[in-house]
Amino acid sequence: MLSSFSIVRTRYAPSPTGPLHIGGARSALFNYLFAKKHEGKFILRIEDTDEERSDLKWIEDITETLKWLGIKWDEGPDIGGPFGPYKQSQRLEIYEKYLKILLDKNKAYYCFCTREELEEKRQYQLSLGKPPRYDGTCASLSVSEVNKRLEKGVPFVIRFRVPAKKVSFIDLIRKKIEFDGSLLGDIVIAKNLKSPLYNFAAAVDDYEMQISHVIRGEEHLANTPKQILIQKALGFSTPFYAHLPLVLAPDRSKLSKRFGAVSVLEYKEAGYLPEALINFMVLLGWNPDINREIFSLNQLIKEFSLEKIQKAGAIFNISKLDFFNSYYIRQKPTKKLVELCIPYLKKAGLLVEGQFSQEALEKIIEVSKFRMKKISEINELADFFFLDKLKYEKEMFIWDKMTFDEVKDALLLCDKILTSIGKWEREEIERKLNEEIPIFNQKKGYPIENKGFVLWPLRVALSGKKASPSPFEIAEILGKEKCLKRIKDALAIF
Repeated sequence: MLSSFSIVRTRYAPSPTGPLHIGGARSALFNYLFAKKHEGKFILRIEDTDEERSDLKWIEDITETLKWLGIKWDEGPDIGGPFGPYKQSQRLEIYEKYLKILLDKNKAYYCFCTREELEEKRQYQLSLGKPPRYDGTCASLSVSEVNKRLEKGVPFVIRFRVPAKKVSFIDLIRKKIEFDGSLLGDIVIAKNLKSPLYNFAAAVDDYEMQISHVIRGEEHLANTPKQILIQKALGFSTPFYAHLPLVLAPDRSKLSKRFGAVSVLEYKEAGYLPEALINFMVLLGWNPDINREIFSLNQLIKEFSLEKIQKAGAIFNISKLDFFNSYYIRQKPTKKLVELCIPYLKKAGLLVEGQFSQEALEKIIEVSKFRMKKISEINELADFFFLDKLKYEKEMFIWDKMTFDEVKDALLLCDKILTSIGKWEREEIERKLNEEIPIFNQKKGYPIENKGFVLWPLRVALSGKKASPSPFEIAEILGKEKCLKRIKDALAIF
C-alpha cells in the first residue's frame, strides 16, 4: 500500500462554498490520522476555482474549524509548503500548461456545442432508454475549423477524450472497482484554458503535490475513474484511493439538518467540545476492533488504519455524541470548565460581573457538570444560583403523598434548623438536617429512614427544579441568607 511512494502524503481539499460539516471534518480527520500514523504529511488544499460560489469567509470557517478540532496541516494556504500555492485559484497557469499538453496530443479537444444542443441530445438519448453521454459532435473537427471558430470567438469548453475501455482500480476500503469508460462519453474538463473543472484540477494537483493517498467520501467514487484516465493521459502516477462510507441519518436516509447536518462550528456554539467531536467522528465508519470507545487524538494516530473502515453507511447518533461530550466535560479541570461556561452565563444575562467569586463559580460548575451534556446547558442546570427570586410550582414540592400542610411543616423545620447553624459548610448543614429528619418523620408517621419528606421540599425551595444537585450542595453555595430567604418565599405560597 505504501511501496509506490517514498512518503505518505494525504490531502483534505474542500471547496469554500459553505461551512464545514461533519462529513467533511471526518474526511479531514481520517486523512490526518492516516498521514500521522505513517509519519507522513497532511496537506490542506482549497479548491476555489468556482468563482461564483467560493467565498473567503468559508475558507476562514474551514481553517478555524480544523484548528479548533486540533487537526493541523503540514502544508496549506496559510503556511505554504514546497508544492504551493495551495489555493486552486492561484494555480491557473499550471492547469493551462497541462490543458495545452492534452490538446497538443489530441487527448482533449474544443467543443462548441451549445447548452441547448446538448440538452436536446440528452433528452433524445433518454427517450431511447440510453444513458446520456456526449455523442462526439466536435470530436473530429479539423484544426482549421477549430481555429476559425476560436478566431470568431465562438463559446467553447474543453473535452477530454475518454477511451472506450474498462477502468479499474483497487480501492483500499472497497477492493477492486471497475467502470466502463464507454458509458462516460467525452467529459468536460475546462470551461476554457483559464477555468479548469474539478476532475481535471484535482488530478493535476494530486500529481503536482505528490499526494500518495486520496481518502475521501463515497460520493466521489464516480470521479475516480475520470481522474485516473486524466492522470494516465498526462503520464502521471496514480495515487491510492480510499472512499469512506456515507454518514446517514438514524433512518438510513441522507443526513439532513434535522439529524445533525449542521456546521461543526454550530456544534461548538452549542457547547460541544473538540475532543468529543473527534471521538464521535472517528467512529462514523471506523471500528477499532477493541472493547474501547474513548480515544484521544494521539491514541487515534496509533490505532487508526484504513483496513478497519467499514463499507456500509455510518449512522449519525446524536445520543452517542452527547455521551462523549458529557464524558469529556467531566474530565475537564473545573477552572477550565468555568472559562467555557462563563460566556453562556453572560449571554443569558445570568452572570453579572462581581456577582460571584471564582471559588463560588467553581463550586457551581463542579456540582452541575455531572448532568451536563453540552456546555450551553449550564444556563438551564444552574440558573437558580444566579437568580434573585425563583418561580415555584406548588405541586412540585410534594414528596410521595404529602399534603400541602405537611410540605409547609417540612419547610418550617428546614428554616428552623438552617437558622441555627453557625458554621455554614456543607458537612455541617447535612449533619444538622440528618439529625432532625428521623424525629420529624416519627412525629408525622413517615418511614423514619425516608429523608425525602424533608429534603425534597427543601431542594425545590432552593432550586425551583425537579432535578438539581443535593440541597446540601446548593445551600452551601447560596449562603445562609439567600437560603433562608428562598425558604420564606416558598412558605409564602402555602
